[in-house]
Amino acid sequence: MHGLVNRTIQRFVADTYGIGCWQRVVHAADLGFTEFEAMLVYEEALTDRVLQAACVELEKARDEVLEDIGTYLVSHPNAEAVRRLLRFGGEDFVEFLHSLDDLPDRARLAVADLDLPQLELREHASNRFSLTVSARIGGFGHVMIGMLRTLADDYGALVLLDHRGGQRGFGVVDITLIEAGYASGRHFELGAGAAVSREAG
Repeated sequence: MHGLVNRTIQRFVADTYGIGCWQRVVHAADLGFTEFEAMLVYEEALTDRVLQAACVELEKARDEVLEDIGTYLVSHPNAEAVRRLLRFGGEDFVEFLHSLDDLPDRARLAVADLDLPQLELREHASNRFSLTVSARIGGFGHVMIGMLRTLADDYGALVLLDHRGGQRGFGVVDITLIEAGYASGRHFELGAGAAVSREAG
């Protein structure tokens, strides 16, 4: 597993619950070190072990922790680069959804050896979609739910999301767009120096 994935779990726990919480996860998972290196590759079993330790420490189900990680990735100031990568995909929420198929390739432009899950969007009606998520490690569909829910708010859209489980590493997220312009959303500009976190208006 790419170190960026493990590093994301580390930063989520430390930024959200404090460094002490992360240290307890490190101890419970018997890592033998305290920080993941973003550019290294780790065994997938190690990622599973860290996630399990985090679930026990936070007293949350794995799916819930994964959704929280997805929310963190597009809402926390320390993960602003991820939000920018995703928002680059479209002017509105529907355009963004249609850009998801290309997300793994766009991510590899930034990190050549980053192997993100494969995403396949299907449009069943103008307001109904399904996103198939295929990954080597299970549960990434729940990460996508956290990301999609937060990005819908970011775009000002009102959506319903539902996860349909499948075999290990495979899942489907059903997306129903109730109202595209439900709220004003958050301000976003592509320029590197833009103030991307201020409210629109």
